[in-house]
Amino acid sequence: MLFRQLEYLVALARERHFARAAQSCSVSQPTLSEAIRKLEEELDVPLVRRGRSYQGLTPEGERIVLWAQRILADRDALRDEVGALRSGLTGRLRIGSVPTASGAAALLTSPFCAAHPLATVELLTDLRSTDVERRLRTFELDAGITYLTDELGDGFQTVPLYQERHVLLTSTVDDLAGRPTATWAEASRLPLCLLAPSMQGRRVIDEVFAEAGLRPEPRVETDSVAALFAQVRTGRWASIVPYAWLHVFGVPRGMRAVPLVEPSRSVPIGLVISDREPTSVMARALARTARQLAIASVLEQLPGTSPE
Repeated sequence: MLFRQLEYLVALARERHFARAAQSCSVSQPTLSEAIRKLEEELDVPLVRRGRSYQGLTPEGERIVLWAQRILADRDALRDEVGALRSGLTGRLRIGSVPTASGAAALLTSPFCAAHPLATVELLTDLRSTDVERRLRTFELDAGITYLTDELGDGFQTVPLYQERHVLLTSTVDDLAGRPTATWAEASRLPLCLLAPSMQGRRVIDEVFAEAGLRPEPRVETDSVAALFAQVRTGRWASIVPYAWLHVFGVPRGMRAVPLVEPSRSVPIGLVISDREPTSVMARALARTARQLAIASVLEQLPGTSPE
């Protein structure tokens, strides 16, 4: 059995198409198909349902994919560990973040890269919380930045980073713009653009509205926090955005950021890594960096308003 055969099987499970899987592995389709066939012979079980097109994996194949992902992750972790012992941390750190927390990710990646100049970082910022958890379990990510709630399953180590709270982002001509705070009820009566319902960040907002007995109907929905800022900039919409994003954009000219109250609500955001041993050397290094930082205090220093 070769690592290459396991890589091909994992690629096929991911792409669900022989040609796309072969392309992702930079080999021909016959080469990939033959390698998987030989793996079936070695294991003496069918792994793929074959027909005129890809029909999916067999139950045995689904189980073997989990083992293959784990074996490949351990191989990569071993290489990183040996590299770190020889010449310092090298390789690629893969981080996945929910969109609402991606603005704070730079507060982690910058000191990590400064401490480990031979390492590189791949940051995915458009993932749902369920995607972050799934990719951590399938070893597609070394670490995640997501909500530390009961929805997060077992098998993870967490490092709390900060409390996500929200502000009303609105035009300076709006009556609420000059107020020190605004209530969620007042925000619900504005023409809103919000995150899409599939995003956990939106579900958090909906829960707060529901707690206040409110059910606003936004006219525009998106999966991007940056897009919310762009919509408000037109002067037609207001939005509810995570306070941490003011660290990225500040409060753009023509807008005001008004803290929301009644009710006041915050949700913990944190770094999540697998608790398997041995843990990835990349994940351990990032967690060590996170524990040394005071990200919450950095974000709290940001002003809620800015002058014209």
